Amino acid sequence: MTRPSRSGSDGETAAARRRAAIALAGRAGDEDFVRAALDDREPKVRLAALVALTRLERASVADLARLLADIDPGVRRGACEVAATVPGSSVGRSLDDDSAAVVEAAAFAAGELAERRVVPRLCEIARHHHDALCREAAVASLGAIGDERGRDAVLAALADVPAVRRRAVVALAAFDGNEVDTALRDRLGDRDWQVRQAAEDVLGLNDEEPR
Repeated sequence: MTRPSRSGSDGETAAARRRAAIALAGRAGDEDFVRAALDDREPKVRLAALVALTRLERASVADLARLLADIDPGVRRGACEVAATVPGSSVGRSLDDDSAAVVEAAAFAAGELAERRVVPRLCEIARHHHDALCREAAVASLGAIGDERGRDAVLAALADVPAVRRRAVVALAAFDGNEVDTALRDRLGDRDWQVRQAAEDVLGLNDEEPR
C-alpha cells in the first residue's frame, strides 16, 4: 500500500530529490531502483518511475495498469499520456474515470493506440460528456481510429462549441460519403474562422476556388 505523503517543504524537497535520483537511475539503466519507486508515497515520484521505465523500454502492461488505477488523478492522467509507449496497453477503463482530466488524456491515448473496442465509449463521450475538452479528445480519437461506428458521433460534433467543431472537421477526413462531403461544405460558412479554415484544408480548397 502506498504510504501517505509528508506535508511541507521538507517533504517536497525530498520528493524532488527522489525524482532526480530516478531520472539518473533511468539513464544508467538501473531498472530495479526505478521500479522500486513505483511504490513511493509521493504521486509525482510514482509517475516519474513509470516514465523512466518507459524510457528504458521496460515498462510492462501490468506497471501501466497499476498506475492507471492509482489513487492520485495526476498519476492516472500521466499514465494515460505514456500508455502509447507500452506495447499491448489499454486505457479503456480510464475512459470512465471520475476525473475529466483523466478522461481527456485517456481519450487521446485511445486514438494513439487505435483501440477500436472502445469506439462506442468514445462516441458516448463525444456526444454527452459535460467537459468540452473530453468531447474534443474523443472526437479526435474517433478520427484517428477511423472506425465507421464513430462517423455519426463526429458529424454530431459539428454542432458543438468551436474547438470541438474544428476537431470534428479534421476528424471527418478519415471518413467518406456524401453526408461527410455535405457536412464539410456546410462548415465553409461556419461562424468560427478556424472551423472554416479547417474545412477548406480538408476539402483541399483555396481562396481562388469556388465554394
